[in-house]
Amino acid sequence: MRDSIQLSTGEALRLWHDVHLAMVRDDQPDLSARQLAVLLTVYLEAPPHTVRGLAKKLVVTKPVITRALDSMGKLDLVSRRRDEKDRRNVLVQRTVKGALFIERLADTITQRAQSLGGLR
Repeated sequence: MRDSIQLSTGEALRLWHDVHLAMVRDDQPDLSARQLAVLLTVYLEAPPHTVRGLAKKLVVTKPVITRALDSMGKLDLVSRRRDEKDRRNVLVQRTVKGALFIERLADTITQRAQSLGGLR
């Protein structure tokens, strides 16, 4: 297991700022905090992911998740399909483009943390 990362409050905020600044300057889509939370949940937690399950996890309504998924679907970061076992459920699935977006985000976070000297 890796050692924990030790950041001061100022370093943590600087890292958060630098990562967001890099995201804004990048040619990648700008995602809201809610969209990013949904996307990270889909990519970091084991499937299956449903609209209902994501709404419960984020403590928001299903229409909120649907709007976020609509925006991210247009960007091909996630896709949706009906659950064949339970047609009431909509499954949220990963895409190649979404996986590349997450990988690039992770690289940006790592690079910015290293430039702060924050990885100890």
